[in-house]
Order: sequence, then structure tokens, then C-alpha cells
Amino acid sequence: MEFFWHDACLAHDTGEGLWELPGDWAWLDVPEAHPENAARLRTFRHALTRGPVAPHLTWSEGRFATGEELARVHTPAYLSALYKACHGGTRVSMETNTVVGPGSWDAIRAAAGTALAAYQAVADGSTRLAYALVRPPGHHAQKDLADGYCLVNNAALVAETARRAGRRVAVLDWDVHHGNGTQEVFRGVDEVLTISVHMRHGPWGANHTQTGGPEESDPGNLNVELSLGAGDTAYRRALDELALPAIREHGADLLVCASGFDGSAFDPNGRHNLTAAGYRDIGRRVAALDLPTVLTQEGGYLRGYAALCLHALVEGLVGAGPLVDDPLAYLPDDVQLVDRDLARAASGRAARGPA
Repeated sequence: MEFFWHDACLAHDTGEGLWELPGDWAWLDVPEAHPENAARLRTFRHALTRGPVAPHLTWSEGRFATGEELARVHTPAYLSALYKACHGGTRVSMETNTVVGPGSWDAIRAAAGTALAAYQAVADGSTRLAYALVRPPGHHAQKDLADGYCLVNNAALVAETARRAGRRVAVLDWDVHHGNGTQEVFRGVDEVLTISVHMRHGPWGANHTQTGGPEESDPGNLNVELSLGAGDTAYRRALDELALPAIREHGADLLVCASGFDGSAFDPNGRHNLTAAGYRDIGRRVAALDLPTVLTQEGGYLRGYAALCLHALVEGLVGAGPLVDDPLAYLPDDVQLVDRDLARAASGRAARGPA
């Protein structure tokens, strides 16, 4: 398995405040670092290079995306505004909790270009499985809107590049939050199927008006909402009963995965009760599809446990392990609502007909 990395991804400085909210919170003795920070990505890389899965991995240098490449999924007006905000000399909020500043433009281009470098390695046949370990994340970014820490949609950029090369693509998103940006980018595009398995949270502002519910499913999009605290069993069933059959039905010849770890039992942005074992099982299921696969890094904000979950996912992807113990997981699955959740997701898609 090949990992792709670019040091410029660390240059995006998201600052501090009250958790993700910038500003002068004078009543805080020590402000919180923004959850989407460079330390989380460094921790992820450290876990993979020092952990027992390391012998199964190779590492390659990413690159910067070009303006033409970014414009494959984003409007010129949005990219121009984003560039100006990044070069304004001070930190600027693109929306309430999504900020940019000096260094952000290079990080954005590095994240997007490194994701494309991972795709190119798969397209060239040098690897079947490539992971772009990048930030800022991307799956909330729409064609002309930033949202949820996301500025350029890296997974969508890979999928669109592959579509233009004649591939039939499925995008599978297991970040705890709805992949609304990817859903909107590919609405009405027959060659790309988008699937998001996520916590029920609904819309959260002017830049995120999508509900993520089954009512937004259509022949090219499948939303699987799971109740808060769903846990490992719910995710296994969501993949086995809905997501993986949809990918096979679509006839995908390339899989793109938006890989987030904020669904873990300890993540302050999700707490969906997934454990390292649950992520290992997700990796096994993705590997069993036996498709050329590109993964892009999305959420995961309790960085130590998220790094453990990433390591476990990779174990599943490469067919190793368990190689690490999980010293923290203890929460039981909340399976009481799983049947209802999966039935709602399935009915939403069935009402709109097959792809």
C-alpha cells in the first residue's frame, strides 16, 4: 500500500479560540487549538511509520495541484476568492468554523495535488491502493462554498479526474459527518455514485443546507444516516447491506474513499462509538471489493485515538492484524435503532429507482 504526503499540508494554520470558533475568548485561560490542526496529521504519519503496520507501507511525495485541476470541481469565482483570502495577510473565516491565512493556499494546493498523485499511481498500475494523508480535509467543500474545515474537495477532485479519464467511479465516505460537498458536486452525474454513511445531524448553516437524510438520495447518491452512538455493528451492516451492494450494482471500476475517524467513540466532533476494531473491519470490507482504490484523509480530531483507528483501518486494507490493541474502547454498540436506520436509508434510495 502506498501513502502520499506533502509537507506543505502542515502550513495551514487554523489558529485557536473556543474549540473551532476563532475570536477573543477572554474568559479562557488557555484557548483551545482549532481541532483541524497540523499536529493531527503529524501524529497520523508518526503512527503509520512507527507502528507495526509500517513494513506493509511505502511512502511517496505528493505535489501541488494546478489551477486547471482545482477548477475541475470548483468555480473560478470561488477559487479566486479563496486565493485572495489566503493571501490577505491575516486569518480569514470562509464560514463560521473554517479559516484560512498565510500558508493555507500552499496547503490547499498540496492536499489536492497529493490526492491526484495518489490517483495517478493507481491509474498507472503502480499500486492498487493509495492513501493521500493530507489536510485541509475536503468532503464538505461544494463547487462554490467552503464548509466544515473544508476548502477544496480532494475526494471529488480525484473522482472527477477519473471520470474524465473514462472511469466509472464510486465514492464511499465514512467520516462521521455527511459528505454534502461531494454529493452536490456529482448530483446528476451518471458515472459517479456517491455514498455517505454518517451520524444523523441535519443541516448546520448557510454553507451546509443539506440534511444528509434519505430524502436526498437519488439514483446517483445514497445517504445512510445512523443514530447517535451507533457503533461498530451498525457500520458493518450499513456497508454489507447497503453501501457495498450499491457499489457493485453501479459497476464501479475505481473506488474513492473519504476516510474520516471522527466517528470514533472518543472523538469530540462525533462520538459515534466506532472502535479501532470497527475501522479495521471497514478496511477489510474495502479491500474485499478488490477495486483500484484511492483514499483521502478527512476528519478525526482526538488525534491519539484517531491515529490508532487509522492504523487499524490500514491493517484491514492490507490484510494484516490485528497488530495493535485498543486500550480505550469499551462502549457497547447501540443496536436498538439500527434496523430502523437502515430501512429508512434503503427506502429512500428505492423510491428513486436503480442507478
